[in-house]
Amino acid sequence: MNTHNLPKMFYSYREGWQYLIEIHPSVRKLFTTFVIPMSLVPPVMLLYALLVMPGGVFPELVPAITVGEALAAAVAFFIAELAMVALMASIIQQMGDVVDVTPTYQDAFLLAAVAPTPLWISALALFVPITWFNALVVAVAWVASAALIYHGVYPLFRLADKSKARVMGTFVLMAGIIAWMALLVVLALAMSMIVGLRG
Repeated sequence: MNTHNLPKMFYSYREGWQYLIEIHPSVRKLFTTFVIPMSLVPPVMLLYALLVMPGGVFPELVPAITVGEALAAAVAFFIAELAMVALMASIIQQMGDVVDVTPTYQDAFLLAAVAPTPLWISALALFVPITWFNALVVAVAWVASAALIYHGVYPLFRLADKSKARVMGTFVLMAGIIAWMALLVVLALAMSMIVGLRG
């Protein structure tokens, strides 16, 4: 995916989206060249936050978390991210029924891959060890992801009017919020299992 088009995609139903529709990347190509690299950002930043600046954003564990423990949590989170993109694509495809369209899995996967981009990038805020700053960046990232969803649904699924796009966009956004919360639960479970195994 050509990321220089991304800024336009936040506010336009055409700019950037038309380019993606024209090149129509396969699920496999999009997964390997975009989803995997972008999904690496949060786990790498998690490792940074846990090992380089313990206690800066996340509560510091006592005794301190080891490299192996942090790596196990990061790997679990990374796998969950990849699985969630594929699952979201399937959910988005089924949501077409809400507005009487039948998107292909490829089109649904394209939206599922593009929409979380601001959330993946927001993990870079962990370089700044201030909790409120990170929370603010995540909030802004969610607004940006919502904008991508609302502007992407209309052209990708070739909807008849923008009111239908808003309806479907709302459903996709709600599903995305649930998916994001599920990822946080996976991270919390991974960390609690690590702490539990110490005993």
